[in-house]
Amino acid sequence: MNIGTLYGIGVGPGDPDLITVKGVKLLASCKHLFVPKARMKSESVALDIVKGHLNGNTQVHELVFPMVTDKTELMKKWDESARAIAEILKTGSDACFITLGDSMLYSTYIYLLRALKNVLPEVKTVTVPGITAFSAVAALTDFPVGEAKEPVTIIPAADDLTAVENALKGEGTVVLMKIGKRLQGILDCLEKAGAIDDAVFVANAGMEDQRLETDLRKLRNEKPETGYLSIILVHAGKGER
Repeated sequence: MNIGTLYGIGVGPGDPDLITVKGVKLLASCKHLFVPKARMKSESVALDIVKGHLNGNTQVHELVFPMVTDKTELMKKWDESARAIAEILKTGSDACFITLGDSMLYSTYIYLLRALKNVLPEVKTVTVPGITAFSAVAALTDFPVGEAKEPVTIIPAADDLTAVENALKGEGTVVLMKIGKRLQGILDCLEKAGAIDDAVFVANAGMEDQRLETDLRKLRNEKPETGYLSIILVHAGKGER
C-alpha cells in the first residue's frame, strides 16, 4: 500500500508572515489540509492564519477538538480525527495538519500524532516547527527571554495556580501560557510575588485584535475571555537583568 505523508505544520502565533518558509511551501502545494477548531460552529484560528498561503485546489477538512478536560472524550476525538486523516493517507495522498505556535509545544498535534501512529503504525510524518507565541511576545515587547545563565521556566497555568506561585519564587524568566479564565488569579500571584511590574502581557499576538499591556494592573476586572490566546512574560526573583 502506498501511504501518503502527514506534514504537521506549526503556523506561529498569528501573523501570516511568521510562518516558516518550509511551512509556506508545503501549504502552497497542499491538496488535503486538516485544521483544528474548538467548536463545530466556530472558525479555525489556525486556518485564518494560513488561508492566504493556500492554493485554490486545497480541500479543507475541519477537526473538532472540544475544550474539555475529560480524557475519555478527548481520546475519542483524537482517535476519530486520526482515522479521518488515515483514510486520506491510505489513498496515497499527502496531507497537512496545522497548529498554532510550535508543533511540539503544548499542541493538539502532539496527541493527534500519537493517535495516528496507533491507527496507522506505518504512517510517514514530517513535523515542521513554528515560532512560539512567547517568542513573538518577547519580540513585540523587547522582553529578553533568558539572559546569561538565568533559567527559563514555561508554565501552563492550572486552576490551582500552585505551579505559577512556585515559579515566581525562583529567578529568571517565567513564561505563563494557557492563561484563559485564570487571568485574575495569575494577576493575584504576580502581585503577591512582587513581580507584576516586571511582567508583560500580550493577547492575540500578530492578529488584528492584538492587545499589549506593560502595566498589568490595567487587566484587573477584565472579562474571562481576555486571557484567551495570551502570554505573560515575567522576570522573577532578584537575578541580574
